[in-house]
Amino acid sequence: MRKIGNRSFDFARQVAVMAIVNRTPDSFHDKGSTFALEQAVAAVERAAAAGADWIDIGGVPFAPGPEVSAAEELDRVLPVVTKARDLAVVSVDTFRPSVAAEVIKAGAGVINDTSGLRDPEMADAVAGTDAQLVLTHSLAPPRTAWPRPHYDDVTLEVAGFLRERVKVALDRGVRPNQIIIDPGHDLNKNTLHSLELTRRLDEIAAVGYPMLAAVSNKDFIGETLDAAQQSRLSGTLATVVFCILHGARIVRVHDVPATVDAVRMTEAILGWRAPAYTRHNI
Repeated sequence: MRKIGNRSFDFARQVAVMAIVNRTPDSFHDKGSTFALEQAVAAVERAAAAGADWIDIGGVPFAPGPEVSAAEELDRVLPVVTKARDLAVVSVDTFRPSVAAEVIKAGAGVINDTSGLRDPEMADAVAGTDAQLVLTHSLAPPRTAWPRPHYDDVTLEVAGFLRERVKVALDRGVRPNQIIIDPGHDLNKNTLHSLELTRRLDEIAAVGYPMLAAVSNKDFIGETLDAAQQSRLSGTLATVVFCILHGARIVRVHDVPATVDAVRMTEAILGWRAPAYTRHNI
């Protein structure tokens, strides 16, 4: 059981759907459609109404791009945090400890650190609070190009990185029940790496903390199916279900209504959730 924000989750038999809302002009999927504050708030409200458990708010993309100061990042995310905190668990996608400290004060229940604690002070910002900390694998810091990444064994190396980052967090006072891990699909990984990582996701789950799968509309799905950016929903849903069956307990997605249905159906098939009603042949 995890108490996150104002909700409780039993990750032994429950999957949280995390909706993505980016206040960035250069996000890889929505292309800035929620950059304006009004559009971001409307997206939060739609996601919550569609059944999202968490809202992940981002002010700086992982991919290379123009510099965004910490002050500008806070200007982007803080107003959305205050609008979202009563509707769902609020997660903020940031690699800056100073930003993390401020959004936790404003009501964020999760810090989604795509840098994997490259700045160990991120652990200090979370330690002593009630917030969760997502530790994500990547080879390079956010906003940094890393062409042609190489792994001898991508799954073993990702699992080893996450174990080492968990140790850093624990050594700096983060409690075990605050930690979530994310293998970082496509982050400094090519399509073959991401497919193998997905196939062997049980080995990442074995690290021993709730696992987030951030696979929505990513390039490994597009390249596998020869599907353009806006035509990857069916591939995303298949990947989400596979990840759940192999240990994911939080899924980060753009298309909330379809994902909620896929996740709830998977929970029901696994015997974790009762049907909404039963009339057929009763």
